Amino acid sequence: MKAILGKKVGMTQVFTEDGEAVSVTVIEAGPCYVTQVKTPECDGYSAVQLGFEEVKSQRLSGGERGHLERNRLPALRHLRELRLGEIDVEEGQRIQVDVFEVGDWVDVVGTSKGRGFAGVVKRHGFRGGPKTHGQSDRQRSPGSIGACATPGRVWKGLKMAGRMGSACVTSQNQRVELVDPERNLLAVRGGVPGAIGGLVVIKQARKSKELQRLRGE
Repeated sequence: MKAILGKKVGMTQVFTEDGEAVSVTVIEAGPCYVTQVKTPECDGYSAVQLGFEEVKSQRLSGGERGHLERNRLPALRHLRELRLGEIDVEEGQRIQVDVFEVGDWVDVVGTSKGRGFAGVVKRHGFRGGPKTHGQSDRQRSPGSIGACATPGRVWKGLKMAGRMGSACVTSQNQRVELVDPERNLLAVRGGVPGAIGGLVVIKQARKSKELQRLRGE
């Protein structure tokens, strides 16, 4: 199973064998624990629940403590469920960063930075209105949203101002450039969604050529 939870550390650069400087995001990945394995017979679907980041037991509720004590696991801050086709792990097993190798292609899932209430220029990249002809206070307004007599209403899904960010974002097909099992560090090429210290999920890329070849696609 190539999946693990981690915490975003920041960005830096590494050098390839050809001397090329590559921008990477460093992630503190694991160690994680398999807190639960779900099967079609018992739960109706296949999934693995992973736990990450040990904390004091007082920080968890009684139900959370009991859930982890079934497999004699420590108190864990984060629990995330991953749907997998084939499950080759057992409850209580420890997952470390060495499940990945340099050259693997992964998908990184995180929560993007929250931007609060944003206008259409910042949220959707609108150009804005003209700065002349008497318009001195509406340069960043969205403009008209009506659709005339037909249909006589505003279409659903129209791009308008609203809450921006703080959403689940998946960055696909990122190459693993560094694996450090001693310090539980993983570096992937490019940026990763979310703020420094945010929780991320790293798993095998769904659209990688390697996985498509194994599926026979």
